[in-house]
Amino acid sequence: MSGFRHVVMFRWAEGTTTGQQDEVAAKLRELPGVIPEIREYGVGVNAGVNPGAYDFVVVADFADRDAYLVYRDHPVHRAVVDEYITPITAERASIQYEP
Repeated sequence: MSGFRHVVMFRWAEGTTTGQQDEVAAKLRELPGVIPEIREYGVGVNAGVNPGAYDFVVVADFADRDAYLVYRDHPVHRAVVDEYITPITAERASIQYEP
């Protein structure tokens, strides 16, 4: 695969409800319909196979770095992050790379 990949993982704050987690997933799944620069987009809840893993992941593929930057700074994406993700996030890790 050529292009640019963004992977972000979250640990939710103590007391985060299943409903809040479902809402985050639903809001994120709407983004490919709003941001045409997204080539592939997946979100998922930890399967619980290994201890110490993060709770939630987003894997997003773009044609290039510039397309990723459009996504990163897009007002609809920023609103999802600010309104739904940040309030329930205890820990976040991310990486961007060219596969």
